[in-house]
Amino acid sequence: MTGALAGKRIVNTRAVHQAEALNTLLRRHDVIPLNYPCIAITPPDDPALLDATLVDLVAGHYAWLVLTSANTVFAIAERLAVLGLTLNGGRFQTAAIGPATAHAIQQNLGISIADLPAEYIAESLANHLPLKIGERVLLPESALARPTLANQFSERGAQVTVVTAYQTVCGTGGANIPHLLTQGQVDMLTFTSSSTVTYFLERLQNEGGQLETALTLPAACIGPKTATTAQAYGFSLVDVPSEHSLEGLVAILETYFESTER
Repeated sequence: MTGALAGKRIVNTRAVHQAEALNTLLRRHDVIPLNYPCIAITPPDDPALLDATLVDLVAGHYAWLVLTSANTVFAIAERLAVLGLTLNGGRFQTAAIGPATAHAIQQNLGISIADLPAEYIAESLANHLPLKIGERVLLPESALARPTLANQFSERGAQVTVVTAYQTVCGTGGANIPHLLTQGQVDMLTFTSSSTVTYFLERLQNEGGQLETALTLPAACIGPKTATTAQAYGFSLVDVPSEHSLEGLVAILETYFESTER
């Protein structure tokens, strides 16, 4: 094996249905991925409001559909299938944060993206989207989503409808990370959302893991909000890639270990 990442044991905290995308990138660098699903995605307890907004969207009552994650896309695709609806030919434009979300939209909803900000963060989309005053925006999100994006759209004069598309709960299964931490067999943690940070610590504590040991490990965070959450919980070694994507995340891992080997 060659390269700074070769043989490193890196924890992947993504949900089961998303973990393999990151694992594939890690294995290309001869990393040993340690799956530890810290989140799981479930439908809202009552999908009636989501269903109603999707019906309105198809009927042309919204100017924009804004999607902030692949999980939101999957949740919407499931509800559309139940309702027997399609978004093809809709009289609305679609915006997304990040190429992974854009790819999920094209693959699962069969519609094209009208707007993709240069930076893969909510603030960039909020400032970049060509909104007109009074336009109606549909913003389906996680039940845990912060109101930042909706507030910024509203400040620009849009009429924003926020609806819960899915719930994020604590994950299960995967490697025995509490044991591996005590054995010193974890080199780094990766976090792709604030919820993966929160539920990593909750799950580790529930399983008898050593929080103090975990907090001393370097944490690679996909974006600034995730990094802010990690720092708030006490992680001291936090890295954020300039490109907020899985590829960027792997690149920052390599940079970190290259610097430690000098």
